[in-house]
Amino acid sequence: MADTAAASARTITPPELQAYIDRVLRACGFPDADAAKVAGLMTEADVRGSDGHGVFRLPMYVKRIRSGGINVRPNIRIIKERKAQALLDGDNAMGHLVMARAAEIAISKAKDTGIAWVGARSSNHAGPAALYAQMPMAHNMIGLYAAVGNGNHVPPWGGIDLLLSTNPIAIAIPGAKRPPILLDMATTTAAYGKVKMAQQRGEQMPVGWMVDRQGNPLTDPNRSSEGFLVPIGGPKGYGLALMLGLLAGTLNGAAMGKDVVDFTTDHVTPTNTGQFICALDISAFADVAEFKAEVDEIYGQMKGSKTMGGFNEVKLPGENAWGIAQERRAKGVPLPAELVKALNVLAKDVGVEGV
Repeated sequence: MADTAAASARTITPPELQAYIDRVLRACGFPDADAAKVAGLMTEADVRGSDGHGVFRLPMYVKRIRSGGINVRPNIRIIKERKAQALLDGDNAMGHLVMARAAEIAISKAKDTGIAWVGARSSNHAGPAALYAQMPMAHNMIGLYAAVGNGNHVPPWGGIDLLLSTNPIAIAIPGAKRPPILLDMATTTAAYGKVKMAQQRGEQMPVGWMVDRQGNPLTDPNRSSEGFLVPIGGPKGYGLALMLGLLAGTLNGAAMGKDVVDFTTDHVTPTNTGQFICALDISAFADVAEFKAEVDEIYGQMKGSKTMGGFNEVKLPGENAWGIAQERRAKGVPLPAELVKALNVLAKDVGVEGV
């Protein structure tokens, strides 16, 4: 096991990282299949460069598991269903398990109906939105995912009461030969996970991520409780967060507004997280090959745009993540020294081999 007192930054292969997460989860009581599923999705988050939503979150998950805040033996089930719709009760399971199941159901239904919408309640944090939006693409489908974030860090526009979360949305559209166009974004300038990462690394936040209650820039992540995240586009980001919260939370009977539980500070109370995924079968609207070729064409048009001063190239949504994933699959996932130390402390605590 690595020395927890003198940890240093290191690079770990995706299979090694997945194996570490898997053994921690099994040590916490997860069935083998569930541990493997969650470990695979968490590893994929890190491979794609979503560092604030991958193994970084594992110590926090374990705290909730040990406190009874997450059910390791859930009965994830459909409680309402129509031909192109379903509502899942996650039974307080890891969100990764709930949304992987939701995606499977949405894809299966969309093969028959052309489009399917699956909502979830009694779920938990599930990692980056892109993980689930991209799942339908393997079936020549478009994926759309949204969730209520796990902690309110945003007030309504013009207010100071924290009633909204980052409420992320992801849309994944496949191309033919080019990478998919995959939008994955919070409705705030920065996701709260980035704030927690800056805090762990002892770094300051850029101006524009957070402001205090007087509207002044807040750059010290240790003072994040004194302010709130800034919505993208001002009132537009606020409006988007509100509407997505109503669709992913309220519509599903999940937490929204004052009912949202901050899972970074409360490790016991069930979060009742709400999410939804929509799968759209391309063949219900267009010839699949022709559509993908046209997506490639649009991709090329965007990339071919002349650039303004200060820009070397135009990039498309998901392009950075695609490039990071290719590099990390080949060279490994970089883990900062602070994270290595935390992961090895966790491993020692649960009685398994560290990273």
